Amino acid sequence: MPWPTWDEAATAAVASILVWLGLRWLRPKGGAYVEPVALEFALISALYSIWRLARMLPLASDDGALDRAYRIVRIEHAMHLPTELSLQHFVLDHSWLAEPTTYYYATFHVPALIAFLVWLFFRHRDRYPHWRNGLALATAGCLVIRFLRVAPPRFLTDLGYTDLAGRYGPSVYGSDLATGVSDQLAAMPSIHIAWAAVVSLGIVACSTSRWRWIFLLHLIITFLVVSATGNHWWLDGIVAVLLLWGGLALDTAVRSYVARRRSEQPARDDDPSLLAEERDVVDAERVDRDLLR
Repeated sequence: MPWPTWDEAATAAVASILVWLGLRWLRPKGGAYVEPVALEFALISALYSIWRLARMLPLASDDGALDRAYRIVRIEHAMHLPTELSLQHFVLDHSWLAEPTTYYYATFHVPALIAFLVWLFFRHRDRYPHWRNGLALATAGCLVIRFLRVAPPRFLTDLGYTDLAGRYGPSVYGSDLATGVSDQLAAMPSIHIAWAAVVSLGIVACSTSRWRWIFLLHLIITFLVVSATGNHWWLDGIVAVLLLWGGLALDTAVRSYVARRRSEQPARDDDPSLLAEERDVVDAERVDRDLLR
């Protein structure tokens, strides 16, 4: 099933805003439960529309993409990271893993994210804005960095990499740079990893269930899948997780600043010196009015 287009998402956002405004104006019975849903759906739809528009920018050039990919190979080697090629060979040697690996890459990240957002919104409403903002900031970071073109491992056939999805399917990429659902040269960073980190780490942070740790498997499996398919480097995932950490830290810092400013306001209102200054201003205004009479 094709992804919704940017204009379809924008239309959904406008419709949701109209529903929200109508509910606030009419105040129907039960509207208080629907209002926040309509407003949040409008926000998510608007963000999705912006994301789809950003992905339509003319970035079909491959200038420097292969050179940066070879540079990543050298950096990972210097960091003593295991090669993505060894993981891909393992999957190819156990061909029964190949098809599930490609399907997991192509289909699982979006439904998992949607399910997580719905669960968090209805079960942990107080934590929802923090993780939603972290998701938005991490995705925005991925969109900005994609202007720095980086080829995925499957482009480096001289090193032995292959396009696993091209052999076993399904593939979200087309036959050339201008086709397909996803950008061919946006390997750095991995939105798959960023979204999987939101889901896995968000559940661990917000849930109180003793089973919550099992959801870390989604992030681990996604890390393995994006590399085994030849679509991402290890560093693509590492940068994506760092972007999420930065987004969450920024959201926390802004919230702390706003809370601190709000907490300072009552203290200022209770300050006797400030109250005395306000009385002096009022007295001065009263004297001026008496003189005008």
